[in-house]
Amino acid sequence: MREITYEDAALEALQEEFRRDEKTVHLATDIAEPLLQEFGGERVRSTPISESAFVGAAIGLAGSGFRPIVDIRMATFGFVAMDQMMNQAAKITYMFGGQAQFPILIRMTVGTGMSMAAQHSINPYPMYMNIPGLKIILPATPYDVKGLLKTAIRDNNPVISFEHMGLGEFIGEVPEEEYTVPFGEAIIRREGSDVTIVALAKMVHLCLEVAEALEKEGIAMEVIDPRTLMPLDRERIKASVMKTGRLVVVDEACRTCGTAGEILASVVEDVTVFKGLKAAPKRVCGLDVPVPFSPVMEQYVVPNKEKIASAIRAVMEP
Repeated sequence: MREITYEDAALEALQEEFRRDEKTVHLATDIAEPLLQEFGGERVRSTPISESAFVGAAIGLAGSGFRPIVDIRMATFGFVAMDQMMNQAAKITYMFGGQAQFPILIRMTVGTGMSMAAQHSINPYPMYMNIPGLKIILPATPYDVKGLLKTAIRDNNPVISFEHMGLGEFIGEVPEEEYTVPFGEAIIRREGSDVTIVALAKMVHLCLEVAEALEKEGIAMEVIDPRTLMPLDRERIKASVMKTGRLVVVDEACRTCGTAGEILASVVEDVTVFKGLKAAPKRVCGLDVPVPFSPVMEQYVVPNKEKIASAIRAVMEP
């Protein structure tokens, strides 16, 4: 199978869906040049630097029969459009009693590792999870970013795609034939019997490296990638924990009120799963601080292989 980058896989998803449905349009402050060249300026619009305005325009387009794709770029830019995303897009179908559909895909990049400093380095998807009405995807591979984006564009609800900026050049297998990836279906990236690791976004690849290293110590890690956060595949995670009896969740986002805590709560509040635990579950998350500019300090505040391995060894202790 051919191998392409995460970034190219995402572009392919948009191109294929633009060809499939002429009502698909694109709004962004930066022109998506390949889209513009193929589909023209009517469908591919360069917007003013006013996220609230063009997210609002996308809501109007969606309500008028179009399928808008909005590229906000860095997730920190999305904060100026929070009212449009959380108070309008997320609630408008409900407010209309289900009589109108608003298919919108909003793309944002997240993550650390690029020394972009505090105002450009963040993983805010947990706060969006707290708003009913939004679907949230978090693709970690080229295969998934293409398949999930295609599913998102076809969905009749607002979908937010959080794409880690450190994965743009990551290369992986992507079929040339048509495919989509369903929402709400986690994937087991590596099977194991000793401990379940739920890893998000770029942390998936870090945990797979740790799994290779700890295999030499006799620890068999099962690595699960949720792929989508809303809906979240709680059942697959719980089934894995039932098998291993141990759980570590690894997320680059801050620990407090985070996705990792939600995943842990889903496991421990299930009495059957809770009774089968052999150790208290652990979280390995980003520290609750603004992300520093200094590369050394930036690496200090986010999960790394040493922190992950330490947490795994801890839950493996008798």
